[in-house]
Amino acid sequence: MTSPLSRRDSLKLAAAAGMAGVVTAFPGRQSFANAHRVQDLAVEATRITVDGAQTNALTIGGTVPGPLLHWREGEEVVIRVTNRLSEPTSIHWHGLLLAGVMDGAPGFNGYEAIQPGQTYTYRFQLRQAGTYWYHSHSAAQEQAGMYGAIVIEPARPEPVRVTRDYVVMLSDHSSEAPDAIFRNLRNREGYYNRGQRTLVDFMRDVRRDGWSATMAERMSWGEMRMDPTDLADVTGYQFLVNGRGPQDNKTFLFTPGERVRLRFINGSAMSIYDVAIPDLRMTVISADGLPVIPVPVDEFRIGVGETYDVVVNPTEARAFTIMSEPLDRSGYARATLAPRQGMEAPIPPRRPRTVLTMADMGMAHGGMAMGSGAMAGMDHSAMAMGGAAAGGSAMAGMNHGGMPMGGSGTGTAAPAPAAANPHAGHAMPGAAAMADPNNPLGWEQAGTPAGKRALRYADLRSTRARPNAPQPSRDIILRLTGQMGRYSWSLNDRRFGMEEGIRVREGDRVRIRFMNETMMAHPMHLHGMFMEMENGAGDRLPYKHVVLVRPGAEASVLLTADEVGDWPLHCHLLYHMEAGMMTRFIVEPARVASAG
Repeated sequence: MTSPLSRRDSLKLAAAAGMAGVVTAFPGRQSFANAHRVQDLAVEATRITVDGAQTNALTIGGTVPGPLLHWREGEEVVIRVTNRLSEPTSIHWHGLLLAGVMDGAPGFNGYEAIQPGQTYTYRFQLRQAGTYWYHSHSAAQEQAGMYGAIVIEPARPEPVRVTRDYVVMLSDHSSEAPDAIFRNLRNREGYYNRGQRTLVDFMRDVRRDGWSATMAERMSWGEMRMDPTDLADVTGYQFLVNGRGPQDNKTFLFTPGERVRLRFINGSAMSIYDVAIPDLRMTVISADGLPVIPVPVDEFRIGVGETYDVVVNPTEARAFTIMSEPLDRSGYARATLAPRQGMEAPIPPRRPRTVLTMADMGMAHGGMAMGSGAMAGMDHSAMAMGGAAAGGSAMAGMNHGGMPMGGSGTGTAAPAPAAANPHAGHAMPGAAAMADPNNPLGWEQAGTPAGKRALRYADLRSTRARPNAPQPSRDIILRLTGQMGRYSWSLNDRRFGMEEGIRVREGDRVRIRFMNETMMAHPMHLHGMFMEMENGAGDRLPYKHVVLVRPGAEASVLLTADEVGDWPLHCHLLYHMEAGMMTRFIVEPARVASAG
């Protein structure tokens, strides 16, 4: 199918509407009679109640989350956002394909933050369907409650028919102000890591593995200045479902025998979740907004910024717990699927905390377990941010609007070693090998009950085959690096503002290789375009706008640069982005590039 609105049409619409900048106190002189949806949203500071306790929050439309925006593919929408805060703000439409000035990331594509007392008018036509979300892209306001869900109905009937359809938005909430959290992270290494290993853990490991192996393992972690339990950076959160705490028990109703669609969105600042519904199998039908070939699973891991749609078919007149546990197991978010309000199901046994092993990092007790990659010895630190040199001519671009409302997913490429920054607090020393992405190690399978199936990126396959997709003309190496001692996160050892950015030409077909040299997972998000995950799915590579790159591993994606602009590419762990883990992905118009 073709796109309802091309990139050039989007740019013309934005320019014609005169909306390239902020307008003060929207005067209402401009007619939006032709728009299908017109909505006014105000951003303001207030207080919310979670599990009976009140805390400060920033809201969109007066609630946390903000109001559900329910649209239809092909519609033209207008959203007027008024800033009632004492500081600048913004709204980013996460995963939507639109003109850059409407994307809502200050400092990119000519977009400026909305100043206090001012109103910004967003206007765009919907070129896709699926589950998406919106959130602030200013400072750390997203942590304080500025996020909400978007559901876009497809223009044509979907093959998956359901009786009920619910959004399940996961988030983490803190009574601490976001700037205080960030200050604590920068002032003391491991400030929030309350799950560090103890003498009891050491003696248990000695009994299990022996003295020599345990000492070698501890020395390896010490050499890398890593803590295998430090997987979340921030603890002490309340974990919410649609703004409700575990005691509030958000409830979704069903009648036995009905097919129910649950649209999971991870709108957290820093929390990656393992999601399960005990005694009820889920079928994954969509990832990051676009459909995939259905996959039956018992649980799935969802990174910050990702979305998964699942279908369940409860046949018993009983309650089921929707359980979401963060990686550090410091709490849980829960909701209930039930025939009537007031019902509850048991909370399943809590899983043990996740602890990395040397194998998870591509190593074994200090020795480097070289994978199948053929890049040993390459000095990635000598590469420019743009990665490998471009070769060949620009490839014909793939129009994202021409995607089936099909396909998003994730996967990882063959492992390859990466040179690490010897001063990085979380970096691997020497030419460490990337862990084998096709081998399910402890990080991926932690706590999965015996006999249960967890979703893997390799399971995701687009609903539409693309047998003639062009091959990439260049590889771009993007090393995920960091210095925990100063809480400085970076890409290719350069923090945002100090990097060169990544430059490609309109129509270029490129491969981006995310090489994670740290012991934390990083959900990497690209604005403006979808990435195609190289996950072994052949001509059915799934599309993603966020890829969760696990510790010590590599993930590679293909991309046709068909959206001209200056787009953010960053880790979606909020404080990692704030600390510098972001760059510019610059798509230059073909005519400008050729003129040079």
